[in-house]
Amino acid sequence: MKKQFVVFYFMKKKPEKIQKVVPSHVEYWKKRNLKKYRGGPFSDRSGGLITFEARNIEEATKIIMNDPFVLEDLIGTKWIKEWIVEHK
Repeated sequence: MKKQFVVFYFMKKKPEKIQKVVPSHVEYWKKRNLKKYRGGPFSDRSGGLITFEARNIEEATKIIMNDPFVLEDLIGTKWIKEWIVEHK
């Protein structure tokens, strides 16, 4: 059974480099074809939030650590948490 995970992150202040890597970041997440994926930047572009399904925290972490933003050292702070979604 898969679990839902949330990644909440803030970018380092490297606007020129971030702009160059954004297309790779977006493509990476789209090509992953993850169940229940949703994601996007905060309106002030200081970071973003991504949700998706994975089997466990290890799998979720591996997916996140291969994000071009992480590989290019553009994320200053990030949190990876399992999220229990309430259904009404």
